[in-house]
Amino acid sequence: MATSTTAGKTAASETNETLRFLLKLALFVFILRSFIFAPFSIPSESMLPRLLIGDYLFVSKWNYGYSRWSLPFGLPLIPGRIFASDPARGDTVVFRSMEPDDHDVIKRVIGLPGDTIQMRRGQLFLNGRAIPKQRVADFIVPITPNFTEDKCGTQFQDVSADNQPICRYPQFRETLPGGRSYRVLDQEYIAIADDTPVYRVPAGNVFLMGDNRDDSADSRFAPPEGMGYIPMERIEGKAIVNFWSTDGSAEWLKPWTWVSAARWSRIGEGF
Repeated sequence: MATSTTAGKTAASETNETLRFLLKLALFVFILRSFIFAPFSIPSESMLPRLLIGDYLFVSKWNYGYSRWSLPFGLPLIPGRIFASDPARGDTVVFRSMEPDDHDVIKRVIGLPGDTIQMRRGQLFLNGRAIPKQRVADFIVPITPNFTEDKCGTQFQDVSADNQPICRYPQFRETLPGGRSYRVLDQEYIAIADDTPVYRVPAGNVFLMGDNRDDSADSRFAPPEGMGYIPMERIEGKAIVNFWSTDGSAEWLKPWTWVSAARWSRIGEGF
């Protein structure tokens, strides 16, 4: 009887220890994801050429302060925004889009409070001045399981030197005041995206755009078609580095395909 009782107490003690460990682990992960780093995966082509579908990156959480949107599921535990700092033009940020279809999104900061933004014939104007837009070599992305032919217009489909299907996009380099530079895609003229009214960014908000200018639902468009202006408190963090990238051809039950599907050259690429 004593042996049975002792065994029961030992089992209960082990269960309690396991539960305490799991609770500590969950608390650690909660703090890490909320206040230090969080992973983010790229589900769409709106940030081509910098980000491909299948990229995984780390987002730093401390750059712009903390709000409820810093926490998993937007838990309303932080009032407003604390330790606040505004992003810089050109930063790539993850944010929570506006309701009703609120979800995590990644875009580039173009306008800060008080700025005016306009697109004229596909060229960006910031505070009334044209942002230099220089034609550079075409951007080439292979046709893969997570970037299929239906994502690439017929006029952009091509084959590589080794006869592999690729998508070839016209690519440009924009340079913001202060010298911040990044590449954008401009596939064709689309009136509602390339010729816009003048937007004036309200206090406490930012104006965000995707680098793939003709395939990005961003601040140029009001919800639900786009994002509209985004309040600073909805910014969750700053993209800092790619830690993994896959072309979508891997299969979970075939570990050797994880290696062949990896885009190794993209791992470690910073912003």
